[in-house]
Amino acid sequence: MSPSIPSLPALCAALFLVLPGALRAQAASPAVPRFVEETESAGLFSRFEGEDEYMVGGGVASFDCDDDGLPELYVTAGVGKARLYRNRSARGGALKLQEFRSGLETTNAIGAYPLDIDGDRLTDLVVLRVGEVQVYRGQGQCRFERANEAWNLHTGNGWHTAFSATWEAGQTWPTLAIGTYVDRAKPDFPWGSCTPTLFIRPKAGGGGFGPVQPLTPGHCALSMLFSDWNRSGSAALRVSNDREYYKGGEEQLWRIPAAAEPVRFGTADGWKPLQIWGMGIASHDITGDGLPELYLTSMSDNKLQTLEAGATQPRYMDIAFKRGATAHRPYVGGDVRPSTAWHAQFADLNNDGRADLFVVKGNVSSMPDFAALDPNNLLLQTADGQFVEAGHTAGLASVLRGRGGMVADFNADGLLDVVVVNRGDRAQLWRQLPASATPPAHWLQLRLQQEGGNRDAIGAWVEVRPGADEGAPVLRQELTVGGGHASGHLGWMHFGLGGGERAQVRVQWPQGGWSAWQPVEADRFYNLTPSGLSPWRAP
Repeated sequence: MSPSIPSLPALCAALFLVLPGALRAQAASPAVPRFVEETESAGLFSRFEGEDEYMVGGGVASFDCDDDGLPELYVTAGVGKARLYRNRSARGGALKLQEFRSGLETTNAIGAYPLDIDGDRLTDLVVLRVGEVQVYRGQGQCRFERANEAWNLHTGNGWHTAFSATWEAGQTWPTLAIGTYVDRAKPDFPWGSCTPTLFIRPKAGGGGFGPVQPLTPGHCALSMLFSDWNRSGSAALRVSNDREYYKGGEEQLWRIPAAAEPVRFGTADGWKPLQIWGMGIASHDITGDGLPELYLTSMSDNKLQTLEAGATQPRYMDIAFKRGATAHRPYVGGDVRPSTAWHAQFADLNNDGRADLFVVKGNVSSMPDFAALDPNNLLLQTADGQFVEAGHTAGLASVLRGRGGMVADFNADGLLDVVVVNRGDRAQLWRQLPASATPPAHWLQLRLQQEGGNRDAIGAWVEVRPGADEGAPVLRQELTVGGGHASGHLGWMHFGLGGGERAQVRVQWPQGGWSAWQPVEADRFYNLTPSGLSPWRAP
């Protein structure tokens, strides 16, 4: 009896089973953005230098301080002087920066976070330092003055390595959290000498800050973030700690009760102890359930945490391996030792409507057990929620010793660009080139403003529904200050819309309700207030 001949559909099905990796990867491959380095041609000349106490940090802040819609860059330099660069880029053109004497030229700076502290519609800046944290009040047109004394903010001469801020209900001034590292005065420095997080509430009536309250125990914090992890309407403080130097410590989550001292979540609250070499935090709703996932950078063991299904407690599980987001070894360069990850940031770099993940990499110094050639990662999210590496093909695979970084649109063309600060070397700046694909992917950028002290609506949740279909998947972002590695952004919120030429937007304002859905056009900038939205046009 002769064997039967399978049909063509059966052969195709068999091949799909035999070669699932190649065929499925091809079917799900996202568009790879292309970048060109413009560090020198843009005029960015900054190096982060320093030994020992400058092995961490190396942050950058992006914010618009002259109201032209383009974000400036403030780049820390370790033992050198930090610099502010005003953004002189033409819309859609090559990146151009101009160093500007702003009053922010301080030494020993390792990180920076912008926010409007006093509610005067001028961006202020918190600068983390090896030494006292310095806070600067914006005076307009990118000029700043020291405000520590006027605002009664005194942190002492510590080693300050992380920051986040939130506005508690009824307050016109923010509550601050400042992470500290180790006690430089102790004989066993640095081993086991971690110092506590500094928790600082505004004084009654605003106008400055009350006394510093230590959150103990401290476990060498390198990143922290106020985030509404369970959508309860109030933020909790997540702290990521560096296990290299603490003894018996772990990651932390602090509950912030109104008018009461913070309380650390423990195992009785559902918290699962976790020890990593915590260096950076990125937060985004990846699964589409309306709750933020967390990406935690570490040495060889990055985590992507999501709440367990149906959990009412902070019971997190790791889905980094399942989603292809471990990024635990170099992917080019031939060095197969484990990676060291620092700044992390979710952003839609190819405007396809799915959040991607950028991770800055670099050896601490010359640690022999970890990769010396450790390229930055660009993990693009596929339609099925997986992440695939595209750093090399995109042009972002630098093997300098990266630390802080920022993904933002520096020339207002709707395409996200990238800046990275490297330890002991020059900072790097990449511009994203326009895609050759047709039709192009669309985008939307939003800036929130409200009355009262919290002018930038920190703590708001923004939802964007691409297209006019009410059943379309919703894109969500929480507006926060903090996280990353020593690097912060304040300004436009960017959303990729894929092929959609229109979208709908709504906002859950801090400690408030939802606005109504409002229609917007793609490839536009909009200002949003509780009373409505208006198109923004470049001056």
